[in-house]
Parts: sequence; structure tokens; C-alpha cells
Amino acid sequence: MTKEEAKRILEAVLFAAGHPVTFEKLGEVLGISAEEAEALAADYAKEYESCGLPRGIQLLILGKACQLVTKEVFAPYIKEALGIKDGGNLSKASLETLAVVAYNQPVTRAYIEQVRGVDSSYSVGVLTERELIEEKGRLDVPGRPRLYGTTENFLRVFGLSSLSELPPLKIADGDAI
Repeated sequence: MTKEEAKRILEAVLFAAGHPVTFEKLGEVLGISAEEAEALAADYAKEYESCGLPRGIQLLILGKACQLVTKEVFAPYIKEALGIKDGGNLSKASLETLAVVAYNQPVTRAYIEQVRGVDSSYSVGVLTERELIEEKGRLDVPGRPRLYGTTENFLRVFGLSSLSELPPLKIADGDAI
């Protein structure tokens, strides 16, 4: 199979899947290694964006997987066409909680509350319900509190390939930490 045929198969599989597909699975389908599938997807994504034609979709690399997604600018049209009701934006409290988790994971709810200075159980519940954070395990101390971390959905929603793409945190005087 040529590289161009492999790209067309990659595109068809991702389009039909409608969800992230791991490079391992793509490698199995294409008869190549996961690393080769990842390189093929990265090459396809670059090629797709640089072809000079405006597109409504893009290939998003999500850590060890990739997905064909619509561009954010077209979300209102898609919602209208498909009759999707907006779930509403996250509150400031939920965004603060999400930031604490994203930059410090895995974290306990007690840690989140210590950083924020207020009860965060509602925000943790909202973020869990929206699949932006999930339980990653339990801390090995008395009471075995849950440890929370971000999900693959978090990366997709915020257009990140990995947590290393998070912007640096800023402290009050503007210096990065």
C-alpha cells in the first residue's frame, strides 16, 4: 500500500469512527506500527491544513490517538443543523477548578479546595459530568481520597495534543511559574 492510500484509509476510518482512534488501532488496520501511524496522521494533518483550501474539519492529534473534528468556528451552524442545545458555559468556579486539576494532576478534592479556598464539590461534579476530569485512582493515605485528572475529552475540547501544550501559568506580577 502506498503512503497516499494509507492516508485515504486513515481519513475514512477517522470519519466513520466519529471518536478518537488510537495510533495502535490505526497501525493494526494499516499494517504498520503505532509510531508509523502517528507519523502518518501528523503528516496528513499538516498536508490537510496547508492545501490552501479553507476547510470545515481538521485532524486533531490527542496524545496517543487522533480524531477528525469540526472547526470550532462552525459550532453554531452544527448545533442549529442538528438541533443540539447548548449545555452552557462553565462557571468561573468550574474553570478555576479545572485549571487546578490540569496544572497539578493528579489531585484530591481537598487539594483543589486548599488552592481555591472554598468548597469545590459542585465544580468537581460538573467537570466529571462533562467528562473534562475523571478519577485517576486513590491516594494511599487514610480515607483513600480520590485523585482527579483531566480526560482525553479535555484535550479535545481545548484543542490540545497533550498537557505539555498548556500555556504557562502566570502569577500576579505577570511572571511565569
